[in-house]
Amino acid sequence: MVRRTLAAVDVKESSVAWFRRRREPAARGGRPADKAALEHLAEFVRSRRGVEAYIEPRTTVTETTILLIAHDGEWTRRRIDSPEGARRFAHQLAMPIYDIRLMGYPQRMRDYNARQKLRPTDGDTRDRAQPADEG
Repeated sequence: MVRRTLAAVDVKESSVAWFRRRREPAARGGRPADKAALEHLAEFVRSRRGVEAYIEPRTTVTETTILLIAHDGEWTRRRIDSPEGARRFAHQLAMPIYDIRLMGYPQRMRDYNARQKLRPTDGDTRDRAQPADEG
């Protein structure tokens, strides 16, 4: 009895491949970041102190993004062409850059978001917990 393992068998692929994925390499980067987005990010860095950059990986829904977080937790996010492009951008502006998958979102960003939720909206000073008068 001859025993064959997958490593020992040379399998020839047939020309019928209806359900196989394409063999073409996928594009490495997503859409290129537009000039307005890069200018917005650069202005955010220039106008705030203690800004750090975080790379958010590409998902099925979004392209690769760069997240900038200031010292007080204020943040902005824009699409960028690739993680390498995000690193180049951060190094050009002498800013530290981290991978969000390794570091997680900073607590100061969560605190900033919580403060923004507590802040009343423009012109709306009434207490939202009180039911409106019916009548």
